[in-house]
Amino acid sequence: MCGIAGWVDFERDLRQERQTAQEMTGTMARRGPDDEGLWLAPHAAIGHRRLAIIDLAGGRQPMVAEEDGRELAVLTYSGEIYNFEELRAELSSRGHAFRTRSDTEVLLRSYLEWGEDLAEHLNGMYAFGIWDTRAERLLLVRDRMGIKPLYYYPTEHGVLFGSEPKAVLANPLAGRVLDLDGLRELLAFVKTPEHGVLSGLYEVRPGQIVSVDREGLAKRRYWRLESYEHPDDVATTVKKVRELLDDIVARQLISDVPLCALLSGGLDSSMITSLAARLLREQGLGTVRSFSVDFAGYTENFKPDLTRSTPDTPYVHELAAFAGAEHSDIVLDSAALMDREVRAAVLRARDLPMGIGDMDTSLYLLFKAIREHSTVALSGESADEVFGGYRWFHDRETVAAETFPWLASPALSAHAGAERLFHDDLQRQLDLSGYRDERYREALAEVPHLPGESGHERRMREIGYLHLTRFVQVLLDRKDRMSMANGLEVRVPFCDHRLVEYVFNAPWAVKTFDGREKSLLRAASADLLPESILQRVKSPYPATQDPGYDEGLRERARELLDISDSPAARLVDWDKARATVEEPASPETRAALERFVQLHHWLRRYRVDLAL
Repeated sequence: MCGIAGWVDFERDLRQERQTAQEMTGTMARRGPDDEGLWLAPHAAIGHRRLAIIDLAGGRQPMVAEEDGRELAVLTYSGEIYNFEELRAELSSRGHAFRTRSDTEVLLRSYLEWGEDLAEHLNGMYAFGIWDTRAERLLLVRDRMGIKPLYYYPTEHGVLFGSEPKAVLANPLAGRVLDLDGLRELLAFVKTPEHGVLSGLYEVRPGQIVSVDREGLAKRRYWRLESYEHPDDVATTVKKVRELLDDIVARQLISDVPLCALLSGGLDSSMITSLAARLLREQGLGTVRSFSVDFAGYTENFKPDLTRSTPDTPYVHELAAFAGAEHSDIVLDSAALMDREVRAAVLRARDLPMGIGDMDTSLYLLFKAIREHSTVALSGESADEVFGGYRWFHDRETVAAETFPWLASPALSAHAGAERLFHDDLQRQLDLSGYRDERYREALAEVPHLPGESGHERRMREIGYLHLTRFVQVLLDRKDRMSMANGLEVRVPFCDHRLVEYVFNAPWAVKTFDGREKSLLRAASADLLPESILQRVKSPYPATQDPGYDEGLRERARELLDISDSPAARLVDWDKARATVEEPASPETRAALERFVQLHHWLRRYRVDLAL
């Protein structure tokens, strides 16, 4: 896992722009603390920061492919190719010679063999840029599910690109303008494909290739979710899901550095941890280390809410004992969650004020603690999107709502209402309900239905598609930024595109064959988990319930209200903010104050120009 950056310009000699290219690359230092590389040519500057995972000595980047002393192509790459050994064997049979054991060289040789079609051969999580020196053409490629980020900013004569916005913004050619549409995207709690929030900034869409040459910029989808008839009965489907997960986790255990599992005590992470522990034992590689986050006093003083009926820790400990994992709890208090330097680091990792308050900060601190022991972690992220695990999948009113299901769910409504602090005129200009509706209609128009599909099955295919192409991106972005800010690689087995495609096409009646959420995953995990965890109801990532955190947040907001020249004053109505600060604690109040504090610091630290 790494950080990438680059600059293509067909009207200037970028060999004279080393300092700027170096600054762009340097912003990725936390993503890649182990090594740095920069390759310069007349019209391309390609940078790389490395987090060494596979072939520690031989995988340096940017990596150059040569033939008869002539440079053919240059690669800068972030991610892991899980089928690289099979690809190496196939490429060797086609005459390619390899100098390293790295998946990086396999990726580069795949381009020489298959050109732009290489992406269709890959199984993994990746974001990379390839500069073809012969054609003077850049390819930007992102994995199918969007696990790894990739941004770009078209310029008059080329393009800037990087793993995160900060790499692009380090170049003076990139603007820092937030217009109404960007503000809508910040507040809407939907993830619009390709939208980079800042004006002129874009994301490579999951499963997309962006090419740039002297003729301009072009985009092509090499993968998207498709619908097909599901041929298997329930028993066969459960068997197939388990076979896929056995293969996926085995592939994702390959690492030349210490590896661990993230464990919450829920079905998803417990299944991954237990399966990893079994596979490692079978290979004679010992057991797996596992880590979880907890808050001081959380279990003892836990109060059920709309989304969480039980605390995690008792289940975490039960699974660790059952699987024989070497487990550690990372216990945090409100002082750590409100630490100014930590919150600044979280905002810097995000680049955009799109965080989820204490849940971002605790995840950052969890990963910081894990990085002292491991460089790679397995996660249960995205199982809910794949298997239908969220409670709103099973609520008829929410399913029937003419909007994104998570916006219709009371469990997440607090996060969708942070605009309530804004000036009334600005709220009318934003028309967030109209923006959300437009994005919803766009997403629905993409859904690939089977001929004759109707009724509840048709609607549940839509619900699944919305989660797999919109909602999961919010969570994957969060996990990527918080982990890579600490130089930790997080792998997400449930995002393997083979599993996603297979389960997406299983009828809803098969996915819920026992009348519960995630029926297929529960059945496929039966031999791996204790009964208590097999039967546990979904409980999301924890949020602190300490009243001290809410009071600390209020104090931080009060401080900002005393700053006369706060850039947030153009957006936020100070009277509304003062009234909110004095409201009783609630999820809605916390969400609004978190957004207010984030906006102030982001606008100031990133020197954002408001074009509203």
